[in-house]
Amino acid sequence: MNASRVNTVVVGVSFIVATAAGTIAAAIGNPITGGPDYLSQIAANGGTVRIMAFLAFLMSVACAGVGLGLYPIMRKYSVGLAIGAAGFRLIESVTEALGGLAAIALLALSREFVAAGAPDAAYFQTIGAIIHAGDEWLGNGVMLITWCIGAFMYYGVFYRYRLVPRWLSVWGLIGITLTVISSVLVMLGVIPGFGTVQMIANLPIMPQEIVFALWLIFKGVNATTPPSQVA
Repeated sequence: MNASRVNTVVVGVSFIVATAAGTIAAAIGNPITGGPDYLSQIAANGGTVRIMAFLAFLMSVACAGVGLGLYPIMRKYSVGLAIGAAGFRLIESVTEALGGLAAIALLALSREFVAAGAPDAAYFQTIGAIIHAGDEWLGNGVMLITWCIGAFMYYGVFYRYRLVPRWLSVWGLIGITLTVISSVLVMLGVIPGFGTVQMIANLPIMPQEIVFALWLIFKGVNATTPPSQVA
């Protein structure tokens, strides 16, 4: 397997790992952290919260793998966009790691909250609300937008130079556009984070990334045409 195929496989596997880790983390974490009594729920489900934090770290590593794996593929066509795509995926990786750190911080806070009892509840709830709000703003806004900016760059290059079938790149561009619009609305407070509107907006990109990943793993990229000869 040559270096180009190794890179496409790394990118494809990283996409699948990131998607799987993020989906599982949301599925097991949202019922615990999404309710008004989330501090009590977190304290009672410490093992699940630790798993959620580990999955956030795993997703962070996978997102970095996507960016670093894409760079040598894209630099043949646009060094600037290759650096940009890798850079924004690395920023996304950092925000994912911060999300895992926030989960561990909330777990420690929740235990202190339970141990302190009712008289000091307001103090712990205030700190919890600050951590929780910051984590939601990062996860539902900043992380998604940095992912989208990087995705616009690599889907644009893949579309222009026909590195994968154009229908696959167009699917990605449409899905990313819907995701970035919903993320901006979340950051501005117009819609709730991961509410119905944002979940519907994210539906097109979720299966696209899996199809895109499988294509990279099994087909690779079409690099037979030199960049200078592509219209």
